[in-house]
Amino acid sequence: MSRIIVITGNGKGKTTSALGMVLRAIGHGMKVSIIQFIKGRSDIGEIAALKQFTKVELIQCGKGFVPPEESNQFKIHRDSAQSALMLASERLSDASIGMVVLDEICSTVYHHLLSEDDIISTIKKAHTNSIIICTGRYAPQSLIDLADTVSIINSIKHGFDKGITAQKGVEL
Repeated sequence: MSRIIVITGNGKGKTTSALGMVLRAIGHGMKVSIIQFIKGRSDIGEIAALKQFTKVELIQCGKGFVPPEESNQFKIHRDSAQSALMLASERLSDASIGMVVLDEICSTVYHHLLSEDDIISTIKKAHTNSIIICTGRYAPQSLIDLADTVSIINSIKHGFDKGITAQKGVEL
């Protein structure tokens, strides 16, 4: 039976928590696939670090911050998220992949990029021994209900609120 983990909330560290589990998985010789649904920057530290592990693939499907639905760019973001979900379906059905991280998938429902039903349906089709980690703000209740483990990361304060910009090793 698949193990489903959701890491959600408005605090910093959802992806970082998932990457900690990725390190554990590769330490046990597991193959890991990470699909990023919204993030699109290629100059971040985790991408450079993960390239050093032959059993990990990281695929960025996202285009960055999601514009309002009225924007001309919104369709590009929605199409990108739908392509990412198709890719996720392929990885989740591959029994050679022990862990699949669906980074920022929770946020896609909130931003109207993907439907809750499509996400749940895709996850339910995963091979039986997969570990599925879903991250992002605004996890839909149906995903929380489906999950075995749910963690909510809350923000007490963030340097950004004081004008501190993204820093290598912390946000980049």
